[in-house]
Amino acid sequence: MKLRRLLGVMVKELRQMRRDRITLAMIIGIPVMQLLLFGYAINTNLRDLSAGFADQAGTSASRTLARDIVATGVVAPVLEVQTPQQLIEAMRRGEISLGIVIPADYEQRRAEGREALQILVDGSDNAVQSAAAQLARMPLDGTGFKPLATSAISVVAFYNPQRSSAVNIVPGLVGVILTMTMVLFTAVAIVRERERGNMELLIATPVTSAELMIGKVIPYVVIGLLQTGMVLALGTWLFHVPIGGALLDVFIAAGLLIVANLALGLLISTRAQSQFQAMQMTFFIFLPSILLSGFMFPFAGMPRSVQWLAEVLPLTHFLRLIRGVMLRGASLWELWPDALALVAFSAVMMTGAILRFRKRLD
Repeated sequence: MKLRRLLGVMVKELRQMRRDRITLAMIIGIPVMQLLLFGYAINTNLRDLSAGFADQAGTSASRTLARDIVATGVVAPVLEVQTPQQLIEAMRRGEISLGIVIPADYEQRRAEGREALQILVDGSDNAVQSAAAQLARMPLDGTGFKPLATSAISVVAFYNPQRSSAVNIVPGLVGVILTMTMVLFTAVAIVRERERGNMELLIATPVTSAELMIGKVIPYVVIGLLQTGMVLALGTWLFHVPIGGALLDVFIAAGLLIVANLALGLLISTRAQSQFQAMQMTFFIFLPSILLSGFMFPFAGMPRSVQWLAEVLPLTHFLRLIRGVMLRGASLWELWPDALALVAFSAVMMTGAILRFRKRLD
């Protein structure tokens, strides 16, 4: 790969972008519009929360209480530990959304009407807090005592105690905006060259398929990072969204999603016959990403087969990364499975795009 040829493709793409006023307007207009609309409008609910239990009592009554909590359908048990601190650590890593702590003197507390159950909540997802509040209002019977009163249940919300929807929505909105713009921009890239008659000129140059693809991708990586910075700045200013983790980790996670979306867009571009067809295929990908990734609807409440499908989408993994880093203060190393999934997706899509484009040139 020759650096000079690669830079030539990048400069050509930037000049073409500068002359396209609609594209420039979309780069700025889409993030601002979606941030305002989604930030003020969206709210969610959730069932089948991934929950961890710390049963410090270990009695038949405490075990029955745990079974009653599971029977409500609000939680799905995935972890059993000994201490609340272990639940908090698991929550920070994104393994659970909610922790149930049953104290060692549970039966005595219940008999005296004191606080007998503690619910630890991942407040980075606002819907989790709503479901936890729903759980706290339920009569949990079957232990030989009277049902727990609301005053006997302590709900502790981490990461978003004010239950602000914007704190949950804005980090996810970074991924939604990057998915919409990055896939769309690159999906029309190769098709646009063909429709404007530039493809014959590119074929006549010594530029290879890989150089052309990578040269078209790099300018949009920079644009995507600028969009990320703009959304973060507006989210912090308008909605007071915190950034609990390292800012570098936030941009690395955004960069992984950007590359994944650009690679997907290039693959679409090599298959579409016109710019209109490329846009249709883009929205065919965009809508499932919005609906299945966990941005608009609770991921845990979806059927298992739909969750498997959602795992193929880059936005699903990015939402876990961005919420973990920004709201829970986790590091990318702790969330490495989702980061690795984005890297693997990018490699597969980019390889497919390069191979398919080469076949079109032959």
